[in-house]
Amino acid sequence: MPRVPSDDEGVASVRVSLARSGGTRRPCVRLPADDELDARVESGSCESLEPADGDVVRVVFDREKRYAPVRGDSRGRLIRGAYDNRRLAREPGEGTNRLAAWLDANGREPGDSVVLDVVVPGELYGLRNPGERTVYEATRGPRSSLADIARDLDG
Repeated sequence: MPRVPSDDEGVASVRVSLARSGGTRRPCVRLPADDELDARVESGSCESLEPADGDVVRVVFDREKRYAPVRGDSRGRLIRGAYDNRRLAREPGEGTNRLAAWLDANGREPGDSVVLDVVVPGELYGLRNPGERTVYEATRGPRSSLADIARDLDG
């Protein structure tokens, strides 16, 4: 698997703010607008650079891969949680929210910022504290048709 450092020229890094998730006090990651990311990511063969509301993307923090559902609100898209597998990401009430635990362990709360690394646009993102450097395993996920079949089999 190709390993890519967060400061590689092929990785777009965007400082993003943490927001409150709905009526809860739990912080979540507010994704930047498409035009802000598009300006930082060279469009290659990808049809869609950015995840849409309802998509599940891979998110890496502390060198651990998690799965995060993308949700929308009146101000844009959010990642409210990250879970151990896709099934738990689609049914977040069942699993442990690893994103909340990571933010808590790093003393991050709404109003603070983290760095969002776009490793594989629309598929793989990294989160890290500003000033930190990390290395990602830049693998592409299955083609959407295979992912859809797997999702159907999972129920």
